[in-house]
Amino acid sequence: MHYAGDAVLAKFDAVVDAISAAVAIQDELKTHNEDIPDRRKVQFRIGVNSGDVIEDRGDIYGDGVNIAARLEGLADPGGICISESVRTAVGRKLGLSYDFMGEREVKNISEPVRAYRVNFGMSRSKTLGSAELTSLELPNKPSIAVLPFTNMSIESEQEYFSDGITEEIITALSKIEDMFVIALNSVFNYKGRTGSVKEVANELGVRYVVEGSVRKAGDRIRVAAQLVDAQTGHHLWADRYDRTLADILDVQDEITQEIVTALQVRLTEGEQARLRRRQTKVLRAWECFVRGQTLLRRFNMPDNLESRALFEQAVDLDPNFATPWALLAWTHLTEARLGWSNAADVSLEQGAALCQRSLNLDDRQADAYAMMGAIRLFQRNYEEAIAQGRKAVELGPNVADAYILLAQTLNYTDQPEEALRLIQKSMRFSPFYPAWYLSILGVNCRLLGRHEEAIEADLEQLRRNPENTFSNFRLAAVYAELDRFKEAQEQISEVLKKNPQASIRQVRICEPYRDTEKLERHIESLRKAGLPE
Repeated sequence: MHYAGDAVLAKFDAVVDAISAAVAIQDELKTHNEDIPDRRKVQFRIGVNSGDVIEDRGDIYGDGVNIAARLEGLADPGGICISESVRTAVGRKLGLSYDFMGEREVKNISEPVRAYRVNFGMSRSKTLGSAELTSLELPNKPSIAVLPFTNMSIESEQEYFSDGITEEIITALSKIEDMFVIALNSVFNYKGRTGSVKEVANELGVRYVVEGSVRKAGDRIRVAAQLVDAQTGHHLWADRYDRTLADILDVQDEITQEIVTALQVRLTEGEQARLRRRQTKVLRAWECFVRGQTLLRRFNMPDNLESRALFEQAVDLDPNFATPWALLAWTHLTEARLGWSNAADVSLEQGAALCQRSLNLDDRQADAYAMMGAIRLFQRNYEEAIAQGRKAVELGPNVADAYILLAQTLNYTDQPEEALRLIQKSMRFSPFYPAWYLSILGVNCRLLGRHEEAIEADLEQLRRNPENTFSNFRLAAVYAELDRFKEAQEQISEVLKKNPQASIRQVRICEPYRDTEKLERHIESLRKAGLPE
């Protein structure tokens, strides 16, 4: 153990021991802080790395220590951030989940650090009202998880390439009604992890698992893939593709078709047409699109703008490539929704126009309809929002985001019971669901009168994404409704620290209740909590 100012450096002989200690410390501090005002709370950031160190007269030195220090700086207050070497070593030994934070440039380290956030609070199976995932029984149809293809290329920056292949295969399979396909954000929880196929299948509640690898060298690629029955351990299909780089899009289609054939899934004529429909033949456009998708999922302003630039490059290279137009719409919706736009109504109009352009090119895209539904909700065009959302789940029977976005619309249009069923469904398709799902669950629990569960959902959302002020707003409103005014005022103080311009006016824009009485009750609760006009 070594102390330096307000920092503590500890060396462990085993990675599992290091993470277990980090979790125990953070859990103990969270319990200790429960009854303490925010201004007096003590919160640690913890970074964990695995690497060589030098011990000299009680001190510890070396690159392993330097990277751990940089990871500590990337961690959230009260959180834990780990390196990829730690993530790989711990595997599934602790029953935790991990969010990939991307490659981060850090001070005095020559190569970018691949960082992961440790989710050690509420697990996917913790009770949240009737949204609890009590068990992950196998569906009554072929169920499958496509694990992230391993990047075997020499260049680490080719990671986006293998991730893109994984995502394309999942997207294609998700269009098939007679299959059950785990969502991308959950399978990426296994990126870089070791462990048996059976363990993965049990955790995700599926019978079949696809594994693969990609090696890119110059203008050649080698893709290997296999389909495994996790119950028996038998390989149902395996193949290897040695092609030119220009053939990568064909390889994705061939792998998808081989999986469907091996599982003996019968496709309707519409499904066959959707699987055959090629959105682009321009490799560079596809590469820009894939890079943009990775950035878009990070939900921060710089990455949102960078992803927009990449999608714009993609459609410049191929104006008939439908999907990037829809994701351009998502960047405009995000900036309107999160308050990054000076004119939210203009951003929403831009998003709607881009989404429509995407649908004009390909009117069978579940994601584009889901996007349009979300945009129409915030434009207060409620009937169209519902219609677009229902079209999305019809075309994307396995698309978790389509279900959760429709649930969001139903929350705000006085249909919380149906919304809850859709939330449960989305969380089954994505057992390791992203943090923003909890925001929609929190609204739902509150509408159903489950205030403690709403608090639990929003607190977990804040733990996973501390910059999300909407959870602070909603916590403040719930606390005020329960006459817990001190806690409500603390949440508004947090909001104003993050965004000094926060106001009642901003809430009116961002909470699209169709029932104006519900909106006014929400606003009045926030006034009681101290939010300025």
